[in-house]
Amino acid sequence: MHLNHLDFHVPDIAATADFFIRHFGLKLKDMRGHNGLAILEDDTGLEIVLSRAIAKFGTADQVEMGRQTYHIGFILPERAEVDAVYGGLVAAGADLSGPPVAMRGGWLFYCTAPGNILVEVGWRPG
Repeated sequence: MHLNHLDFHVPDIAATADFFIRHFGLKLKDMRGHNGLAILEDDTGLEIVLSRAIAKFGTADQVEMGRQTYHIGFILPERAEVDAVYGGLVAAGADLSGPPVAMRGGWLFYCTAPGNILVEVGWRPG
């Protein structure tokens, strides 16, 4: 068994998809309608689905709620790659927690993606 996908409810699917494609190398597998539903894929086959919240099922997005209730993390093979991703996000004007720091035995930082998704970017020694 392996994790197949994660579905994040966001108000602006296109903006969130663009952020993950541009800064984290995810690939667009499918886009249904203009800003309807996006399926992104990483290089291991894990899919990130971006969709709208469905009120009749009691769902909401984190922008609607005004808080972050989870975070996702990307781990990179080299510490220098964390700094490179950080530099790209700085240049793009992304919402960042601050520069990378030594934390929990690794090197990491946090940013907030469109849709109010908290993202951890880090490296840990093997």
